Amino acid sequence: MASGVSVADIVVQTFNDMKVRKAESVEDAKKRKKGVMFCLNKEMTQIVIDEERQILCGDIGTTVKDPLMDFFKLLPLKDCRYCLFDLSYRTKESVKEDLIFVFWAPDQAPLKNKMVYAASKEALRKVFTGIKHEFQLAGPEDIGSVWHFRELLKAPDVVSIEGHVLLPEA
Repeated sequence: MASGVSVADIVVQTFNDMKVRKAESVEDAKKRKKGVMFCLNKEMTQIVIDEERQILCGDIGTTVKDPLMDFFKLLPLKDCRYCLFDLSYRTKESVKEDLIFVFWAPDQAPLKNKMVYAASKEALRKVFTGIKHEFQLAGPEDIGSVWHFRELLKAPDVVSIEGHVLLPEA
């Protein structure tokens, strides 16, 4: 934790809740986070939940039509964020759900913010154990489309992501 930034307990709890899928009521399932963003507090001393930038499972099909792309549309263009998304995808053999961690550091963000966020990322890595996929994105062009995530996942056998059927690679 080179930056001295700490991770709020609610961030750890949110990660654990997203990581462990347990039998829950329909109401609880709707409140489950599909994607959540984290930011530094105003003092830049602690990583906290960005309450305005999250998608709940219950939002899907109502206010959210495309969970992955709608989630990334919430990213601020002039500030950094850490993102955690519960990605659902299908390979030729099975259906999978993995948490993906994204470090968002857009080119238009202030240099100081990019430096503090980059230095503080290790604090989250220590808390977010078992993450299979981690990406760093610097702008909307890095997000691309759902199909671009097949490349990011380094998984050519993925046939669909978040319900989007992908064409076979040529």
